[in-house]
Amino acid sequence: MEPLTISTPEAEGISSQAILDFVDAVESRIDALHSMMLLRHGKVIAQGWWYPYRADHRHRLFSLSKSFTSTAIGFAVTEGHLSIDDRVVDFFPEDLPPKVSDHLARMQIRHLLTMTTGHEEDSLPAMGQDPEGHWVKAFLRQPVPRQPGTHFLYDTGATYMLSAIIQKIMGIPLLAYLRPRLLDPLGIEDATWETCPRGINTGGYGLSVRTEAIARFGQFYLQGGEWAGEQLLPASWIREATARQVSNAPYESPDWEQGYGYQFWRCRHNAYRGDGAFGQFCLVMPDQDAVLAITAGTGDMQGVLDLVWDHLLPAMAPHSLPQNPEGASRLAARLANLQLTPVAGAASTSVAQRILGGRYRMQPAVPPSQSEEPGSPVPAQSVHAVSLERQGNAFVLTVEDEWGPQQVVCGYGEWREGEMRMGGAQPSPMAASGAWTAGDTFTARLCFVETPFCPTITCRFAGDLLHYQMRMNVGFGPLELPPLTGKREAE
Repeated sequence: MEPLTISTPEAEGISSQAILDFVDAVESRIDALHSMMLLRHGKVIAQGWWYPYRADHRHRLFSLSKSFTSTAIGFAVTEGHLSIDDRVVDFFPEDLPPKVSDHLARMQIRHLLTMTTGHEEDSLPAMGQDPEGHWVKAFLRQPVPRQPGTHFLYDTGATYMLSAIIQKIMGIPLLAYLRPRLLDPLGIEDATWETCPRGINTGGYGLSVRTEAIARFGQFYLQGGEWAGEQLLPASWIREATARQVSNAPYESPDWEQGYGYQFWRCRHNAYRGDGAFGQFCLVMPDQDAVLAITAGTGDMQGVLDLVWDHLLPAMAPHSLPQNPEGASRLAARLANLQLTPVAGAASTSVAQRILGGRYRMQPAVPPSQSEEPGSPVPAQSVHAVSLERQGNAFVLTVEDEWGPQQVVCGYGEWREGEMRMGGAQPSPMAASGAWTAGDTFTARLCFVETPFCPTITCRFAGDLLHYQMRMNVGFGPLELPPLTGKREAE
């Protein structure tokens, strides 16, 4: 992979102090950014990862995946495999319901791209609940009450259908189709994409890439589909995909009512973006010749954009600024030492001395309601037993669940890297920190570093009882899981 060119903020017309102010603002107002990468005039002028998140980690993009799916459609149109005026039903004659409504018959690829399918609710939940795991059939049997093209409704199932169409006509999954056309030329490595039960990439979510890949993708769009001197995708398609194709107002947040393109959102200030749940952003600012890539785990996505408009946008001058070695050095040091705050508290308490090493058998809890979006790591809370021990400058929290005993090493005043199963059979990379936050309470925070999810586990000890609580930082459903109670076993 050819490295991106590095420059100083001042050389590209923005002060180092403005970027520092942005970092200060997001740390005080947003919980929490995981990474940022700012490019101007095609050069990297600021990049940083909040440890335990790192540059070599992939990060789950959620709906930012949609913009990559849209790009695949652009390639297929350019190569003559399809037209956005093609009818959806014509690709899947064997999967149609017994009666095809007039509205379903009129649904075109352009309606999938612009989220104007005619549905009045997202089709994805019904698709995910299909007993046969046949998401295409489930989509096609959903009611289409409105005429396609007349009503905007954010519909993740529509993006899945774009992926299904690519696989149907090309004979390979969406990710495989994009590799030689987009990912390899841009130097995007190690991308993964979730699939439906029938092996079709989920399209509307499920892509995981590194932060730099998001930045490269945004720069590719900013350059009108050109990369390294080669026109990979026509500039006309880039303009069309990122233009306001349909109205999506009214919306509570101002940057979500500026119009919608082909799986891209229009923003204020003539910018556009792909974005995903909990703060995954590929923000392109054509007037400033800038790209900002962000990964995060926040419930305040509008707040992130507000800080960009408040601090970064007005600081971008049309010309270079006088060099500021001291300011650039201060910024570089700050970005190199970003970190999510470890759990603050005591290393030990009187209660700790009594309970360490004991095993607490937990009573079963009612499972929480599951998310409507597949892939959401809502834990089943099937915790059978819990124990806590001290190990040097760390704590070992052992959680016995359906996967067996899982040891979480929690650094004291620091993060310790490891792995744990969370809502799935495969272990996920994570890092943990822990401390006694009250005389009777031990708190651990876990960061699953390829996702936005950083749950907090609270263990409160009362006599021979343990009150165990897990709370998610962000999620599609309830953030607080049902509490569990356990009793210490006799030694």
